[in-house]
Amino acid sequence: MLYFDHNATSPLHSAARQAWLDATEHFIGNPSSLHRVGARADTALSEAREKLARILGCDALDIVFTSGATESANTVFHHAARTLAPDAEVWLSAIEHPCVMESARQHFPKRHRLIPVTRNGAVDIDWLTKNLKRIRPGLLSVMAVNNETGVIQPTREILALCREHGVPFFCDAVQALGKLPAASLGDCDWVSGSAHKFGGPRGVGFLKCPAKGRVVPLLRGGAQEEGRRAGTENVPGVLAMVAALEAREEGARTPTSAAATSAPSRAADVGVRAPMRTAFERQLRKAIPGTRIIGAKSPRVWNTVLALMPEAGCRIRWVVKLDKLGVAVSTGSACASGKEEPSPVLSAMGCTPGEAARALRFSAGWETTEADWQQLLAALVQAHREMQPTVRSRRL
Repeated sequence: MLYFDHNATSPLHSAARQAWLDATEHFIGNPSSLHRVGARADTALSEAREKLARILGCDALDIVFTSGATESANTVFHHAARTLAPDAEVWLSAIEHPCVMESARQHFPKRHRLIPVTRNGAVDIDWLTKNLKRIRPGLLSVMAVNNETGVIQPTREILALCREHGVPFFCDAVQALGKLPAASLGDCDWVSGSAHKFGGPRGVGFLKCPAKGRVVPLLRGGAQEEGRRAGTENVPGVLAMVAALEAREEGARTPTSAAATSAPSRAADVGVRAPMRTAFERQLRKAIPGTRIIGAKSPRVWNTVLALMPEAGCRIRWVVKLDKLGVAVSTGSACASGKEEPSPVLSAMGCTPGEAARALRFSAGWETTEADWQQLLAALVQAHREMQPTVRSRRL
C-alpha cells in the first residue's frame, strides 16, 4: 500500500523503535520511586527533557511531557480559563486544528475570536496588527503549519506582535516538527507537539510552558512533571519521541535553497524533497484539467498537497477508489474525515461547500520517493478515468 497520509500519522522511525525497546529493557522503574531503579528511569527522563529543550531552544524545566497535542492544547486553555481575567478573550486563527478550536470553545464559549486568514491560507497579519492596537486578548493561538494545506504560518511576525502588546502566544507546532527547523519554537510561551506526527510512537507528546509562573494542571493526582501534569511518565515513549525528533531534525536543518530564510515561519518551499512535490503538482494539473492546488501561492512545507479535484464524485469516493488502487490519501484533517460538513479550513479560505467537497490531501513522508509520487499520479489519473462515466450519466 502506498501511504500518502503522513499528516494523520507517520510510521515509527527505526531510531524511535530502538529507543523504545532499549528503554523498556533498561528503565523499568517509576521515575518517582526513590530506589535506584526508579532513579535510573528519572535520569533517562531528565536527559530526554534536556535534549528536547536544546532542539526547541528553551530551558528543560519548561518542558512537560503529555499524551499528545490534544492534551497539551486542553491544558493551555484550561490554564487560561483559570488564570485570565473574567472578561479576557482568547484569539485563535480560523484554521486551527480541532484540538485547539474545541478546547477554546469549551473553556471560552463566548470569549473566543477567530483571526481571519487570506485566500492563500495564511493568517491575515494586517487584520491582527490593526486589532491588537484596539484590544489586548489574554491569549493568542496560531499553529506553525496548517495540517490540511501545509501552509507555513507567519509565527515569527505574530510572536513579535504578541511581545509588543504583552500577549501570551500559543503555537501548535505539530505539523512543523521534523519538517522545519525547531530551534526558534522555544521563544513562544506555549508550544505543543505530538510524537506520532514525525515518526515517534502514538500516545506521547509535550507542552513547552512559559518560563515563569505556575501552570494550572489539567490532570490532577500525583506531583509528576513539577506538579503540572499528574500521572506516571511514559519513559519509553518519551525517549522514543526524542530519538525520532533528533533524527528528523538532521534533515530539517540541511541547507537547501537560496530562497530559504532563517525564520521558519516565512521559509519558502525548500528542501531536497520539495521539487518532487512541485513536479507532482504541475503534472497533476496537466493530467487532470480543472485541478486546483490550495495554498499554492503561500510558503508550504515540502510534503503536503491539498488539491481541489474536478467533479467526479465526492471526496469520499475518491478516497475509496484510490484505496482500491493501493494508495492511501485523506480528505483533510484526520480528526474530521468522517464528517460531512465542509472543512473549516477551506471555508475560512473562501472555498464554497461544493469546492470543499472535492478536496483531497496528499501528505508524503520523509522516505517518500519520486517513484512514489509518480505512482500516486498514475492512480489519480486512473481513478478519474474510471469515474468519468458516472459524471457524464449524472449530467444527462
